[in-house]
Amino acid sequence: MEGDIGGEVPCSSFAVDSALRAGLIWGSCTGSLEATKLGLTGITRASFVAKSAGRYGIQWGLFATVLSFTRCGLQRYRGQHDWVNPVVAGAVAGTVIGASARNWKQAAGVSGLVCALYYAAEDAT
Repeated sequence: MEGDIGGEVPCSSFAVDSALRAGLIWGSCTGSLEATKLGLTGITRASFVAKSAGRYGIQWGLFATVLSFTRCGLQRYRGQHDWVNPVVAGAVAGTVIGASARNWKQAAGVSGLVCALYYAAEDAT
């Protein structure tokens, strides 16, 4: 996601873009990795990767959608581009995704930390 969000593009556009990118890329990578671990080849591998890409793509896409939409909304609401936006957005996205897990607080904390590190790396460039 771009560092400075202008007022002319709606947050929903960023969310859809992030969902498609994360869903397609991470879904395909995760599905392919799982197929390799299982030792699948040929048609069975292709079928497994397609199904896994869909399943993981939805999960990663949901995470990316919540993260992007929250970060964009916070940045517009607060009018500032600082470390608070990605950390809060990461915590919210981690909570949403981790709600089905046993320890959703841990998922929220880790997501917030990862987003803070991403912001630091993005800001350094």
